[in-house]
Amino acid sequence: MSNKKYDYDYFVIGAGSGGVRSARIAAGHGARVGLAEGKFFGGTCVNIGCVPKKLMAYAADYHAHFEDSRGFGWSYDKTSFDWPTLIKNKDAEIKRLNEIYQSLLNKAGVTIFNNYASFIDNHTIEVGNQKITADKILIATGGHPVLPDFEGADLMMVSDDMFYLDTLPKHIAIYGAGYIAVEFAHIMHGLGSKVTMVYRGDTPLRGFDKDIRDHLAREMEKQGITLKSETVIQSIEKADGGLKLDLSDGTKLECDVALSAIGRKARVDNLNLPAANVEISNRGEIIVNEHYQTTADNIFAVGDVTGGMELTPIAIKEGHWIADKFFGGIDRPTMSYNNIPTAVFSRPTIGTVGLSEAQALEEGFDIKIYKSDFKPLVHTLSGRDERTLMKMIVDQKTDQVIGLHIVGLDSPEILQGFAVAIKSGATKAMFDETIGIHPTSAEELVTMR
Repeated sequence: MSNKKYDYDYFVIGAGSGGVRSARIAAGHGARVGLAEGKFFGGTCVNIGCVPKKLMAYAADYHAHFEDSRGFGWSYDKTSFDWPTLIKNKDAEIKRLNEIYQSLLNKAGVTIFNNYASFIDNHTIEVGNQKITADKILIATGGHPVLPDFEGADLMMVSDDMFYLDTLPKHIAIYGAGYIAVEFAHIMHGLGSKVTMVYRGDTPLRGFDKDIRDHLAREMEKQGITLKSETVIQSIEKADGGLKLDLSDGTKLECDVALSAIGRKARVDNLNLPAANVEISNRGEIIVNEHYQTTADNIFAVGDVTGGMELTPIAIKEGHWIADKFFGGIDRPTMSYNNIPTAVFSRPTIGTVGLSEAQALEEGFDIKIYKSDFKPLVHTLSGRDERTLMKMIVDQKTDQVIGLHIVGLDSPEILQGFAVAIKSGATKAMFDETIGIHPTSAEELVTMR
């Protein structure tokens, strides 16, 4: 029931994927919904994250496609790449998506405030110069990339900036080795930049299965990407129209762009959370319970701002659940965070679902490992020295497949369907009984011995 004591039944702070979905669904259930967004609709993913990054990864892939085509009989004099054309076309597509998000909210009857919001108390927020009251409030402000703490770190770019570069860098140094670092290494290398990755760990992609990490590192080095592991940047200074990086191994690295890809932080700084009695963790993330409720019982939070898995579909499901529960009277369990499939748009790409080998052992499973390392059919003629690795982890007690990891051509597309099987509890015997589609890389997953 609508509470006339307040201006709105539900007010959403942030028009990213989670906030937009929650606002739309709540309005569809008949709630009076307001939403504040001071920047752009669609949040990080649509504007300065997964969507434009994937478009740029497609652009980078063409470099290899042109080279590979010669082995199939194609010939050409030369290829050329124009960075401004890519950025212009990317911007046009993002603008289109922006307008779709805004249109969805308008059609749902959500009142939009084009400004930032902060709390006055747990039922009152300030948006621009307006004071607005709401019965329930959702914080869906996402996160932002961070810079390291050393002299000259302010000369670095963050991932947000990469989508608006005026020119393609001749040499880019990437600090970090998570999925953002790895994806931009592929993008910039594929488009023609020299790429050096500098990172503290021994292998990229901490948290992923070690075999997958090692395989990707080998493939990146074969392509000509320089990996400087167990190394940190100590300082940066301007030099000859570019930058000079002082590294912990005693070397100096000169480049024209340095990208910080060391992590992200919850976007909470300007929300004035103490006024609403909303507590944050020592990592700066909003603390929520299993129902996405903060320490203020009428205020909720979803997505990256809570420090969970930084995946758009998770924020969408969380926001949808809140709207259904509190405004639609739909009482169902919150989403399960087990067996969530993820992808990394590196070269080759990665698709993964379930437990890594290390996680399975840590959780006490008696496991059997199946692995296949092969050259995909396309590269038998292309001549490219690129291999695919597939790894399956099976619980010997139940025969259930509890982890599946692929690094290779089309792995995210392959993995999505297999994730349904694993989410449904498929066993190795079920995989074995399934007929493979020949000739594909994916058939390897149902023929592993």
